[in-house]
Amino acid sequence: VRLAESGGGSVQAGGSLTLSCTASGYLGTTNCMGWWRETPGKEREGVAAIWTGGRTTYYADSVKGRFTISQNNAKNMVYLQMDSLKPDDSAMYYCAADQDPCLMVAGKEGPWDPFETWGQGTQVTVSS
Repeated sequence: VRLAESGGGSVQAGGSLTLSCTASGYLGTTNCMGWWRETPGKEREGVAAIWTGGRTTYYADSVKGRFTISQNNAKNMVYLQMDSLKPDDSAMYYCAADQDPCLMVAGKEGPWDPFETWGQGTQVTVSS
């Protein structure tokens, strides 16, 4: 599985951005797709995840109500709509895939388990 992100950029606080992830290769064993983010000095954080077989989604508390993950399986694409952006949302955003169900890696208490496959990342910068 190979993942490629696009759509990052700079935006003012309160604005919106949509990230896209294009997946290629053999996707038959992928059960969970997600978005993570990382800032210098902090651990990579799971932001949003979606079960590839349906619409079940998972979100970090910090983005609930502001971010929306969606997918287009026919195009092998996953999206992250980010609204009401805050300066704290500034980070490198990564698309990721995992063979385990989202419930196992993202639907549990505490930090999400690291996903198996990662894209190269796309930078999001939110200015105040």
